[in-house]
Amino acid sequence: MKSLVTGAGGFIGGHLVAKLVSEGHEVRAVDCKPIEEWYQVHDGAENVQGDCSLLETAQQVTRGMQHVYNLAADMGGMGFIENNKAACMLTVLTSTHMLVAARDQGVERFFYSSSACVYAAEHQTTSNVTALKEEDAYPAQPEDGYGWEKLFTERMCRHFQEDYGLQTRVARFHNVYGPEGTWEGGREKAPAALCRKFATASLTGDPDLEIWGDGEQTRSFMYIDDCVRGILEIMNGDSAEPVNLGSAELVSINQMADVLEQISGTVVNRQYKLDAPQGVRGRNSDNTLFRSIYGWEPSISLREGLERTYEWILGEIKTQRGLVDATPGA
Repeated sequence: MKSLVTGAGGFIGGHLVAKLVSEGHEVRAVDCKPIEEWYQVHDGAENVQGDCSLLETAQQVTRGMQHVYNLAADMGGMGFIENNKAACMLTVLTSTHMLVAARDQGVERFFYSSSACVYAAEHQTTSNVTALKEEDAYPAQPEDGYGWEKLFTERMCRHFQEDYGLQTRVARFHNVYGPEGTWEGGREKAPAALCRKFATASLTGDPDLEIWGDGEQTRSFMYIDDCVRGILEIMNGDSAEPVNLGSAELVSINQMADVLEQISGTVVNRQYKLDAPQGVRGRNSDNTLFRSIYGWEPSISLREGLERTYEWILGEIKTQRGLVDATPGA
């Protein structure tokens, strides 16, 4: 199988390329960042720097491919998408040009990574939120900027299948986290940000730790291994309808902090920044449709996923600071 992954220099893209290569795919990995800035570079893939928001580039990298996984997007955590709405919406150039190129180049299947940010805000106003079903995306009231681009491209995928026969598959990601992802710089999401803060507190002994909002906002958090498995099952399945891909474990930010206190062995003094970007009050994934189609659902617990993520971020911070860990096996 000849497979193209756009956004391959990013967090999810890097893990997906690794999985496809391990399964014997001939993989072309593309990202607009210089290759030396990719989170993961796999020798078994053809690694290409290219800006797929340009139609010419999209056509070039798609040529000869059977499957396209379009993960390329200008995005980040809530702090980024709240303050960069135009930049997020400009991703529509990449999404549209990749669909056009896939059609023109005779691609067999096209996977699009959408987001739970497409869901109407009126369904996400309380912490103890009712899990979101796929039909809750309409009437449309998605996250401003980022969510609108995602919902628009979902419709594009649908119409490219109806009008041109391109087999499209759409997954609505719910907060993916894990090692080899963004953990500093402003684009990181809540799990990575909190892991960094707890690791820093552990290393410095400074107990003051900032939490955005009051910590009672809730989300669904999915570990990267579950995400990659879900992507492949959705791509190879028979359903073209957008489907949730997320954990059904509803977690508040305070609960995540509780878990990280246990993992890090560090008790902190929580400083709540009430004027920080928070997004919707609550969001969770209803996996009824996903289970009915694929017979399983993301199941790696938050505790297990955070243990792996925390240890990786702790190691990154130690390396950054030139610290030597004397722990055997570290």
